[in-house]
Amino acid sequence: MAIWGKMFGGVAGFAMGGPFGALMGAALGHAADRGTLIERPPGGWNDHWRTRGGPDPTGAAFMAAAKVSALMGRTDQLYAIGLVALCAKAAKIDGPVNRQEIDCFKRLFQFPPENAREVGMMFDHARARTDDYEMYAREMGRAFTADRAPLEDLLNALFAIARADLPPGAALDAREATFLRRVHRAFGLPPGAWDRAENGRARPATSEADAYIELGVSRDAADEEIRLRWRALVREHHPDMLSRQSLSPAALARAQDRIARINAAWDRIKRDRRL
Repeated sequence: MAIWGKMFGGVAGFAMGGPFGALMGAALGHAADRGTLIERPPGGWNDHWRTRGGPDPTGAAFMAAAKVSALMGRTDQLYAIGLVALCAKAAKIDGPVNRQEIDCFKRLFQFPPENAREVGMMFDHARARTDDYEMYAREMGRAFTADRAPLEDLLNALFAIARADLPPGAALDAREATFLRRVHRAFGLPPGAWDRAENGRARPATSEADAYIELGVSRDAADEEIRLRWRALVREHHPDMLSRQSLSPAALARAQDRIARINAAWDRIKRDRRL
C-alpha cells in the first residue's frame, strides 16, 4: 500500500472506528493507492494553483491526516506527520532543497530502513509548497500543551536544517528566520526555548511541566508570583533551617534533594521566561 494509503488507513479507519471510520479509511486509502490524491498535473500543483485556482490534493491530504490525528488524540501520529512536513518546508523555505539539508534531516532522525522510502515520499510531497507551515505548527502546538518537550526538540532540528548549508557563523536567510520565529510562536514555546534552539543547546533535564508542578504554581502565573513562591520554598526547605530540627541523615538527604529540585525548577522557568 502507498504511503498515503497507510497514513489515512491508520488515522481514519483505526482511530475513528465504526462503519463510518472504516468506510472513510478504506475509501481514502483506495483513492491514495490509485494515485488520485497525489498525482500532479503537468507543471505541478504549485503552477496549477497559481494559474487556475485549482485544488492542491497533496497539501490537502497531508493537512487532513494531521487534523484527524489531532482530533482523535493520536499525538504520536500527528508528531510524525508534522515532523516530516515542517522539516521539508524548512529546507525549501529559502530556495531549492540541497544535499546538505537532506543529509542533515537523515542524520537527525533515524527512520527504520523499511520506512525510508515512504518518509522520502512524504518529504518530497511536503516541500512542494511552503505557505502552509503555520497550520501544521499550530495543530502541534494545540496537541502538545501538556508536554512541549517534543516541540522544543523539533525546533532544535529545524534550526539545524536551516543552518545545514551555511558556513560557520553565517546568519540565517531572512525567510528561514521568519519561518523559525513563526513556528516557535505557533508551538507555544517560551522565549527560553528559542534561546536554546538558536544556540544549539539541549533543553534542561527538568521539564517545563515538572518545573511548575515542583513550585506549585500554574503556567499562567505572573513572574513576581513565581519568584515569591520560589523564595518561600527555599526558606522553608533550606538545609540551614532544617539542620535545627535534628533530622535523621535520611530525612536531611531528602530535604537536600528537595531544595535541589526547587532550584532546578526555578532555573528552568527563569530561563524560559528570560527573567
